[in-house]
Amino acid sequence: MASNYISMNNTAKTVEELQNRCALLEQQNAELTTKLNWFEEQFRLSQQKRFGSSSEQTNPDQMQLFNEAESDAKPSLPEPTMEDISYRRRKKKGHREAQLEDLPVETIEYRLSPEEQVCFCGEDLHEMSTEVRQELKIIPAQVSVVKHVRYVYACRRCEREDIKTPIVTAPMPAPVLPGSLVSPSAMAHIMTQKYVDGLPLYRQEQQLSRLGVDLSRQTLANWMIQGADRWLCLLYERMHEYLLKQDILHADETTLQVLREPGRSAESTSYMWLYRTGREGPAMVLYDYQTTRASKHPRQFLSGFKGYLHVDGYAGYNGLPDIVLVGCLAHARRKFDEALKALPAEQRNAPVAAKEGLNFCNQLFAIEREIHNATPDERYQFRLEHSRPVMDAFLAWLKYQGPRVLPKSAFGQAISYCRNQWSKLSAFLQDGRLELDNNRSERSIKPFVIGRKNFLFSNTPKGAKASATIYSIVESAKENGLNPYSYLQYLFERLPNIDIEDQSAIDELLPWSSALPSECRIQK
Repeated sequence: MASNYISMNNTAKTVEELQNRCALLEQQNAELTTKLNWFEEQFRLSQQKRFGSSSEQTNPDQMQLFNEAESDAKPSLPEPTMEDISYRRRKKKGHREAQLEDLPVETIEYRLSPEEQVCFCGEDLHEMSTEVRQELKIIPAQVSVVKHVRYVYACRRCEREDIKTPIVTAPMPAPVLPGSLVSPSAMAHIMTQKYVDGLPLYRQEQQLSRLGVDLSRQTLANWMIQGADRWLCLLYERMHEYLLKQDILHADETTLQVLREPGRSAESTSYMWLYRTGREGPAMVLYDYQTTRASKHPRQFLSGFKGYLHVDGYAGYNGLPDIVLVGCLAHARRKFDEALKALPAEQRNAPVAAKEGLNFCNQLFAIEREIHNATPDERYQFRLEHSRPVMDAFLAWLKYQGPRVLPKSAFGQAISYCRNQWSKLSAFLQDGRLELDNNRSERSIKPFVIGRKNFLFSNTPKGAKASATIYSIVESAKENGLNPYSYLQYLFERLPNIDIEDQSAIDELLPWSSALPSECRIQK
């Protein structure tokens, strides 16, 4: 009996050990499966970013593929005649002429000589018609020397009779940089090529060398820094004052490498912060170079600002005094789009939950397209009627999905982002002037990101600060419909020759000023 009892005891222990081991293996298997799924998601996302389309647009044809005839049909629309079709086709031929109508025209005429204007029968030929061919003529950069000669005058009678001889000097415009070869046009050209067209200074050095001018990139860099520090900073500081008087702004930030920052290694990451106005008020874009991404930087730059600030999900903007943060639904939508792309190809067309989240975002953006040209009051009322119910349903759906998703999965991260950011994502309902996304900032910071790819880094903090100033001026100019080159040339002609302590004189040079000459504006 005792041996049977011991045997049963051992068997029970063995079964219990096996059950525990089985449970442990099942737990480990579940954890490994979760990790494997996460790695597969990351692999698919990396493949999508590397080889796939970067567009996040949802093709409406995919949603209406089998409903095209019913959705697009208009039975009351009359059938077009061949005459209508032919006329429309002919009309398209005028597109080239419309493109060229505002450009200066140089006309070259080709005529027969008087001796050749004789028919074989002996009679004179007359002009029957003309044939016209149009070409675009492009004149590449040309370099010449402008020699400023100022005459000095004196009175011969006073030279002979008086103790003092009056000297009268003809007026001459002040130079951009005293003792320098740089002219307003040269400064504007180099700045435009670097900060608008993304052409690094070393390539401009090579370009100038081919034109017969040997200017080192160090000289060009000095011109950029001095032009920004001496003159453009006056406009930058004035624009900063106007920026803080607005009540709706957008903000964003991106990385920058500066090689020679005191006390930091060359590999350290610095940041270029961006602040800009919204859909109302004078259009201005300001960049701010800082060594870190700490929240003290927007707190300092926006000191005195009160109102709404459009941002992405970065926590560094939290806690800014007297500021209501407005979240970016484009970021939320992007996360659902990534969650969809992270799925295996065979599951992407299935009715998965990620599509539901994407659909909520699409509905909200579709509503915005309907009221794009509405007044702020009309937009506010329309949102309360149409957008708020969608947002309420979206929030209920997020709360339902929260406990049912793996937090580290792409879909789980999309759910967590929306729930954590909800107060910011729904803030657009408070004012009809607000926007659903922070795309304005992303569009404005993109020129810097593209330029960064070309010149990779800044050498010194002084150069990075000058770049922030110049980018601010040229991007604000573009926002106000100005030609950056013409505007910069005008600034460097006027700024050395005005009283820079006179704020009204500076205001007349700001990008939105009505006092700017028409030559500064892009001709439409």
